[in-house]
Amino acid sequence: MSANNPNIILILTDDLGYSDLGCYGSEIDTPNIDQLAGNGLRFTQFYNSARCCPSRASLLSGLYPHQAGVGEMDQDRETPGYRGYLKDQCVTLAEVLKKGGYHTYLAGKWHAGKKGPTERGFDDFYGLLGGFASFWDKKNYIRLPEGKPGRTYKEEEFYATDAITDHALDFIEESRHKDQPYFLYLSYNAPHFPLQAPKEDIEKYKKVYEKGWDIIREERLERMKELNIVDENVPLPPRSEYWNRDRDIHGINPAWESIDPDRQKDLARRMAVYAAMVDRMDQNIGRVLQDLREQNELEDTLILFCSDNGACAEWDPWGFDNWITTSNMLHRKEDIDHMGGPGSYHSYGSGWANACSTPLQLYKHYIHEGGICTPLIAHWPEKVKRKGAIDHRPGHFIDFMATFVDITEVEYPKTHQGRDILPMEGESLLPAFLGETATERTLCFEHEQNAGVRQGSWKLSKVKEKEWELYHIDSDRNEMHDLVEKYPEKAEEMKRIWEEWAHRTNVYPR
Repeated sequence: MSANNPNIILILTDDLGYSDLGCYGSEIDTPNIDQLAGNGLRFTQFYNSARCCPSRASLLSGLYPHQAGVGEMDQDRETPGYRGYLKDQCVTLAEVLKKGGYHTYLAGKWHAGKKGPTERGFDDFYGLLGGFASFWDKKNYIRLPEGKPGRTYKEEEFYATDAITDHALDFIEESRHKDQPYFLYLSYNAPHFPLQAPKEDIEKYKKVYEKGWDIIREERLERMKELNIVDENVPLPPRSEYWNRDRDIHGINPAWESIDPDRQKDLARRMAVYAAMVDRMDQNIGRVLQDLREQNELEDTLILFCSDNGACAEWDPWGFDNWITTSNMLHRKEDIDHMGGPGSYHSYGSGWANACSTPLQLYKHYIHEGGICTPLIAHWPEKVKRKGAIDHRPGHFIDFMATFVDITEVEYPKTHQGRDILPMEGESLLPAFLGETATERTLCFEHEQNAGVRQGSWKLSKVKEKEWELYHIDSDRNEMHDLVEKYPEKAEEMKRIWEEWAHRTNVYPR
């Protein structure tokens, strides 16, 4: 272990779309995250595992999600890849870094199964153990270990994103009184549904989305080209397909102009609340950055920012107002003003998710680019010298473990608490931080029988009910031109790669 190991802050956001940050082309105001990007490095082809639990398992363990036991969600299906919790054959970032002398903190969302964060290496936790809950109800958020001091809030002053940041700042301050570095996993549950935000933040976006998702998609793509997030020749693909939860309803997102004016107002408000959640999260990240700046700690702290999956299309163009029944209400007149406040419960639907994925295909759940590609920002002035640079090499959540082991020189264990541990699957991002030439990689994916494999510039993708599709990502980033009939041998080669990976990593048996 190096004598001068950096503090590490890994910021994970929940259901953020690929183009939802200003520095990735959005109209949403994200000046603090944009500042990290402007002084750091942006990756354009970095991958998660398509859904909350699998992505978190992969991020924490350095393994593919099925190897860690969380191939789907947190239900135990009693097969090796689908236990619904982190298995004993993996170690977490916190467990590894703790052995290297790090204090380990988690502020935010866990959602990695029945063994909680303090059972998997985190010294302190404040936040949400499950997947989603009201941002206004403080009873959903807990402090661990039990008995540890936490903030107290009056009902009318509690908002989850603020409270998570309050505790993150407390953890950082606590660490300053000890002669050891810290690892903070700052895992926001924003902007996951229910879409809820302070009214002053919603007001900022009240009129912005009245123009509709078609114009928003066009405007975002133009900004993305200006920012070099995508190539200037990338076209805007047709509006995406959608499926409901039971997959018995299937359609294409409608043109905005075809929608009834009352429905347009309802939908514009949903997206305004979503944008406000992203904005508020950025404000809170700004609080953390300001605290580090005031203590002269920003320069030698590694900060990473990413999202756990693509934009959330659950489950149709209108969104829902009840997760259990997925029923939708059409909000009119004075009821519009209550959307996003305490007692409300909304998602924004597949039409806006399509816009938030601009210009990529599909969204959360799927292995097409819109489902698995996340913004990744790396800010570490001590090592990342290419300020404001864009890096197009592929990477994956499995790389965080390898990166942290590399930069801290902490040993990755072969055994832990008497149990054999699977070897890391990822590669260190340090060469990318230093601007070294990228090497070709092969990465594989599966979630809910949606599947894919990325090999160099080639990508094989599959929606559950459909056949495999072959794309050349360098020339067709938004997966519009299926080449499977033109290059059948390449498709078969990549299918074999995927099948071998699936058997090796416990995708089978389902």
